Amino acid sequence: MKHIILLADGMADHPVERLGGLTPLQYAKKPYMDLLAREGRCGRLVTVPQGYMPGSEVANTAILGYDLDTVYEGRGPLEAASIGYEMRADDLALRCNIITLADGRIVTHNGGNLQTADGRMLVDYLNEHLADDRVRFIGGIQYRHLLVIRGGSKHIECAPPHDHPNEEWRPLLVQPEPDAPVEPGRMSAAETAALINDLILRSQALLEKHPYNVERKAKGQRMANSIWPWSGGYRPQMQTLSALYPAINSGSVISAVDLIRGIGHYAGLDIIEVEGATGLADTNYEGKAQAAIDALRSQDFVFLHVEASDAAGHDGDLELKLRTVQYFDQRIVRPIYEEVSKWEEPVCIALLPDHPTPVEIRTHVNEPVPFAIWHPGIEADEVKKYDEKSAITGSYGMLRLHEFMNTLMNIN
Repeated sequence: MKHIILLADGMADHPVERLGGLTPLQYAKKPYMDLLAREGRCGRLVTVPQGYMPGSEVANTAILGYDLDTVYEGRGPLEAASIGYEMRADDLALRCNIITLADGRIVTHNGGNLQTADGRMLVDYLNEHLADDRVRFIGGIQYRHLLVIRGGSKHIECAPPHDHPNEEWRPLLVQPEPDAPVEPGRMSAAETAALINDLILRSQALLEKHPYNVERKAKGQRMANSIWPWSGGYRPQMQTLSALYPAINSGSVISAVDLIRGIGHYAGLDIIEVEGATGLADTNYEGKAQAAIDALRSQDFVFLHVEASDAAGHDGDLELKLRTVQYFDQRIVRPIYEEVSKWEEPVCIALLPDHPTPVEIRTHVNEPVPFAIWHPGIEADEVKKYDEKSAITGSYGMLRLHEFMNTLMNIN
């Protein structure tokens, strides 16, 4: 049996008064997700271990069956792998957003929906003025970039910018962890925090003057006017999925998001590039679905990740989030289900988000997510629709962390 995970990042939500007290998943028309729930079996999954923030890097790593206490090093190292930067043993790699600040507050974590070419142009500009033997910026996708500090300490407290919309930014600057350990050959946590905060302040003075932002300001548009590093770590030590699960001899990951590709890199999966994949609602859904179908013809496992619902949740855009749910249903789930359900070799489809990103909160929350598992011949349970409430009565009950992947890989 082949296996595919269809993951809609941040798709789960809370009841919304404007929707009559329904969640977007309950309200949206999504016949193919409901079909998987009706013909398959459902449950709920705890994706974030106790003591961890509900970030996508945590939740997706756990969904794939990894023990976070053993392998977790933050987003930075995962995104470094995706970008193609091979970390040195003494590197500290941090995710580095280019964000929008105004009136002393974080307006948006994405630099006004910064596009990749513009983001890389700004990264090059920052390297010209801020890089040295210790500090280097590496361009990624859209607003998501990388800061590498040679000899930096990971024992610092950084605020993810998407968790603090409309909040004052100065109180959120980097702090050393209390009782941070001294690591031979590395800067202290206090020195690392001071260096990063200095880079943040200097970046603001530089970016404010860049022609890109001067033009945007003149047009009344949001500027990409500050870096914001966070979620740093050292090079992770992860076994491949093939080593963990004998059913996986080969596999691929499909995503527009660097951290997901980075997880796939360390998990030993092929990284499939899809033209037009953006991480937003305008992503190439059809291209991703076809890439997944093509990969399944020759491989055992595919992890297909779509970011759009999470981005809509962070923007607080209810109408857009509803559209992303419907897009995922019609442009991802539908073509994949209709194709693989005809194959002679059976394919097991798993459907879930990694965490909720409620539109009225605009940030991730640590709550169980609904999941559905379907394959030819599965004995259906009583669930008829795919949503947060319906999944409560699913026959899988409540699974935790690696139990989901173990359950999935035992279906053969």
